Amino acid sequence: MKREPAPTLRLHLSLTLLSAALIAFQLEQMQLLALVQWHHFAYLIISIALLGFGASGTFIAFCRPILLRHLEWLLPVLMFACSITMALTLTISQDISNRFDISLLFVEPGQAALLLLGQFIYLLVFFLGALPLGLVFISFSSRINSLYCANLVGSGIGGVSAVILMYFLLPQQLPALTALLPWAAGILVISRSRRWPVLGGGALTLAVIAAVVSYPPQIHPSQYKDISRTLDLPGAEIAANQPSPYGLVQLVTAPSLRYAPGLSLTYEGEVETVSAAVFTNGDWFGAVNNGEPSFLHSTAAALPYAMAKRDKVLVLQAGTGMDIIFALQNGAKMIMTVEPHQKAAAIAADLHGTSDGDPLHHPLVHHSSLSPRTWLALHQEQYDLITLPTVGSFGGASGLFALQEQYLLTREAFLELWHHLSPDGVLLVSTWLDSPTRNSLRLAATIGETLEEVGVDSHRHLAAVRGWNTISFILKRSPLTNNDIEQIRSLCKQLQFDPALLPGLQAQERVRYHAPADPRFFDNLDSLFSPAPRRELYSSYDFNLRPVSDNRPFFSQFLRWQGLPHLINLFGERALPFLELGYFIVLVSFGQMVVAAALLILLPLLRLGLPGRTGLQRWTIPFFSGLGLGYMFFEIMLIHKLILFFGHPIFAAAAGISSLLIFSGLGSLLSGRLLPHRLNHGLAAALVALLLLLYFFILPPLLHLAITLPTIWKILFFLLLIAPPAMAMGMPFPLGLERLAKHSKSQAAWAWGINGCVSVVSTGLAAIIAVELGFSAVMLIACVAYGVAAFSATFSPLSTRPGPTDHAGTMGEEI
Repeated sequence: MKREPAPTLRLHLSLTLLSAALIAFQLEQMQLLALVQWHHFAYLIISIALLGFGASGTFIAFCRPILLRHLEWLLPVLMFACSITMALTLTISQDISNRFDISLLFVEPGQAALLLLGQFIYLLVFFLGALPLGLVFISFSSRINSLYCANLVGSGIGGVSAVILMYFLLPQQLPALTALLPWAAGILVISRSRRWPVLGGGALTLAVIAAVVSYPPQIHPSQYKDISRTLDLPGAEIAANQPSPYGLVQLVTAPSLRYAPGLSLTYEGEVETVSAAVFTNGDWFGAVNNGEPSFLHSTAAALPYAMAKRDKVLVLQAGTGMDIIFALQNGAKMIMTVEPHQKAAAIAADLHGTSDGDPLHHPLVHHSSLSPRTWLALHQEQYDLITLPTVGSFGGASGLFALQEQYLLTREAFLELWHHLSPDGVLLVSTWLDSPTRNSLRLAATIGETLEEVGVDSHRHLAAVRGWNTISFILKRSPLTNNDIEQIRSLCKQLQFDPALLPGLQAQERVRYHAPADPRFFDNLDSLFSPAPRRELYSSYDFNLRPVSDNRPFFSQFLRWQGLPHLINLFGERALPFLELGYFIVLVSFGQMVVAAALLILLPLLRLGLPGRTGLQRWTIPFFSGLGLGYMFFEIMLIHKLILFFGHPIFAAAAGISSLLIFSGLGSLLSGRLLPHRLNHGLAAALVALLLLLYFFILPPLLHLAITLPTIWKILFFLLLIAPPAMAMGMPFPLGLERLAKHSKSQAAWAWGINGCVSVVSTGLAAIIAVELGFSAVMLIACVAYGVAAFSATFSPLSTRPGPTDHAGTMGEEI
């Protein structure tokens, strides 16, 4: 039997560059999709990437002999092809995105076809990138440990590099520059075979990349994005673009742009035009007024100041500083603002600096760039007033933010806010009114359960007032006094607001100026502040009103499966998706990925025959399926947990993916030396299962404990924490693939494909389980999956009959 050639340093470096490009491209597309479409589309890219990897395994299983026969010139050609598609993806997908209408997805079949076409374009990039990786793994299976290490370490470096570049380059500039990495990887593996035609292909690839870098495509957000609606105003234009990992910051100016949320209908003054509006990833961030706005005294923001003087004010997610200006107008002596998106805040500060007074740089105003939950955990000061940003969107958001983590609206967050109130301090939080009623009732339920947990009577500590489009809750640390109640009533009469909650409130006072759209609104609202009626409302209401927790932080996800039949009767099947559009899109995308995985991976592999039919290892399916499911479930869980820890999805994705892959790569490199030769892949999986079971108990409290650390120490702590399980998770796959390849390289390709198939399904499934059961359930299932893999590898009967093997000729000796 011919001895397999050894891979060289150039081949390892090539795999590192290619892997870095694929992960960097994945993170870049997550940001672009969040900008062009919506938050939940960003995570769809993970499933598409895994589908590309799985499909490449299927293709190798079918065409292995011819692919390995021409491996010398095929490797660089595939890398060049990946590079070209990577550079052109944004240009091609923008045309599809311009024609895609998310609101018509469940009405027009053509919209679903556009969604599939867009997914195919991204799929092609990852398929072409994964194909050379799989070919190298199969061809040099005896050296899989070092090659798999190069793959994973490169992926980790790519994740970190992508986030760094997001500080300096616009989103549309990143993919073409990233495409240089697979091009360089292809150059490194050019061999003597057909050298000049391959070099010609490399030159053509470089020319395409240079053209796209010189003339990057323009980004056109969805017509339903806030920035698109603002740009429809006469004379509106984008005045500035600033890149940031937190999202693209855009400044829009328009002569007729005005902004006065929650304004009383009694206001007789002029609503001044704003100098500009700031957007992040196309979503509203805030307005910058010309001078100090005068209308704020005619909004619910005036309620806390009408009750008493507020010397110390805490403004969380301060945005462009409107609450800061109002606090200064009302004589606050110290204002603490917390806003993690520093580039957006800096643009607003610069614009305020051109007006008189420059309120954001006032000596009484102090700023922090930490995430709100991190700041709350780090500081113990108490404040006379704490304000939160308005919950929801004007007119409702159709559930488009169903999968967005909102850690400032969880039960744990409200408990922390309560303890930051001074003895007479108040918390002000408002929400836009929606129909059917969801946001206001869930917010009320959260406040009610918080007050019950701290042992106070909600009827004595809580007030709420309702305007024509908002409802505002005032939560006071001490019981409301008669003066507080009289001041609230007086302001409501002056501004024609209706008190919705107030000690001694009469029924007729609630509908004096504004009638609710839902006739049962007040009955439902009252039920949320008594334990027994609250539980009854939870079980009978058509939507899920239970408060969210840090384990399930999806405040805007209201879908309740038991309520679907009644909702269908009320609104009809065609209208139902518009009530919870975001979650339904996730379910549809998950279904598409399941079908695609079956068509592109599973069914073709089944045509090759099950492993047992050829006398090979019967542990193949449960082992590699368990690894795929367990790894992805742990990764998805980790990313979501790190959003609270690091304060932003992009940082969480980069930190979670990069650290997991780098340490997994190191584990792969060390795996051949640490475990016994017999059954080592099974023991490796068992080790992972035990570690994940341990981390199921210790990971959440340790992350919570370390959230207050300075950034550099927080990063070091996280790396030390994640290193043990991540290194262990890098061992089972290469050990299992190496053992399987000794019997048959075709079966190794089969395993590569089945692992990819299960990983595709696992990504969407993990998101759905997190929404329904919480991230702790995702973690527990990951542990069970590795346990199943360990059991199958340890106790399945072993075959001793070897299968056919293939080699890559002399390629390893050249490169």
